[in-house]
Amino acid sequence: MAATAAKAANNLFLVSPPGLLRTPSPLPSSLFFKTLPKPSSSLTHKTLITASSKNPISHLFSPRKPSPDAKNPSNFHDGDDKPHEECGVVGICGDPEASRLCYLALHALQHRGQEGAGIVSVHNNVLQTVTGVGLVSEVFNQSKLDKLPGELAIGHVRYSTEGSSMLKNVQPFVAGYRFGSVGVAHNGNLVNYQALRAMLEDNGSIFNTTSDTEVVLHLMAISKVRPFVMRIVEACEQLKGAYSMVFLTEDKLVAVRDPLGFRPLVMGRRSNGAVVFASETCALDLIEATYEREVYPGEVLVVDKDGVSSQCLMSNPKFKASCVFEPIYFSNPTSLVFGRSVYKSRYAFGEILATVDPVECDMVISVPDSGNIAAYGYAAKAGVPYHQGLTRRSGSGRTFIEPSQKIRDFGVKLKHAAARELLNGQRVVVVDDSIVRGTTALKIVRLIKEAGAKEVHMRIASPPIIGSC
Repeated sequence: MAATAAKAANNLFLVSPPGLLRTPSPLPSSLFFKTLPKPSSSLTHKTLITASSKNPISHLFSPRKPSPDAKNPSNFHDGDDKPHEECGVVGICGDPEASRLCYLALHALQHRGQEGAGIVSVHNNVLQTVTGVGLVSEVFNQSKLDKLPGELAIGHVRYSTEGSSMLKNVQPFVAGYRFGSVGVAHNGNLVNYQALRAMLEDNGSIFNTTSDTEVVLHLMAISKVRPFVMRIVEACEQLKGAYSMVFLTEDKLVAVRDPLGFRPLVMGRRSNGAVVFASETCALDLIEATYEREVYPGEVLVVDKDGVSSQCLMSNPKFKASCVFEPIYFSNPTSLVFGRSVYKSRYAFGEILATVDPVECDMVISVPDSGNIAAYGYAAKAGVPYHQGLTRRSGSGRTFIEPSQKIRDFGVKLKHAAARELLNGQRVVVVDDSIVRGTTALKIVRLIKEAGAKEVHMRIASPPIIGSC
């Protein structure tokens, strides 16, 4: 039975207002109120597949038409029915090992982007850059980090939201303007990017990438104000959408977050006084920085030789619009996001599911790994044992081949293996964090059926995705 967690969820974290979740194509009706095709004749048992339209927190969302972006397959990994809108940023000021700490922090944020990584540091008033396509461990080695000395550094891991994954789009970006050089790393998605780019090109700007982040640098370059920080403010006043950014100059580090607070951005401090900005607190933990607070929505924080100063980018809006998918899926379970524990939120989702839509079952399993914590909560609340009925095969990351449709149908089996001896003859509740298109969910159910499950009941820990970011 497919259900969603649950009223009172808005007490667990800040739920975004309507229209903040990316919607690929609508969910297939076959997932709801319809029994899947019968198993092959070699399977003699009957399998019950039940479904439900219950959604106790649907009152928090109003219906919206899917965005035109929804049909864009670039928002998903091949064969992966999950949204991919996130990147990760890091900024460090005041530590002689800034670039190496940046490297370690990017490892902690690797789940936010696997297409590329980069670091920019400052040494002798010169910005030095290393970027590359691939994982952090593939881009950097000892010799490359040796080329990044200095006490100031910013870093980025990328999953493309605008622009392709080619090397020229890998951040941080570095540019020169009349009064010096600047580097920037951005997590977010600028919805008015195309309009801003067209305006800038009409006025003579020449773009080197297809990334939406580059428009920020061009807007800063054409600004008439002299102070660097005010150039950032003036540029950001023209942006619409999500942005949590860190900037670097020859002598300062700047962090800025959009006025609605779409994406997370936190500040911490190491024991030697070095200031650290990062997308999630798990990055602070890895480099032994103490979490101090979030960068507030609409805030600009400047770190230089005089310390840390704050100024408001815009007056406080009437509401925040923190992305609901951060605690549901994007963020590391060990992180605090929007001031709340990701682990505790996901565990509570599972508890709520077990309360609002119980079912007689023999075991609870999860779709690894993002469904694990909600499944723990469901099992504990229901008083039913949790088992690892599905395991994730090692090395089953994104594939860059284009197989035939017949081979592509093996995609779920390539990523997941079902424990036949455990599932055979059992009534199974399978918990996942979310459903986007529903294609993977159908294949997961079939995989469990083929392993001999007597009944399969799906439980989904998030509300339906009804609107685009």
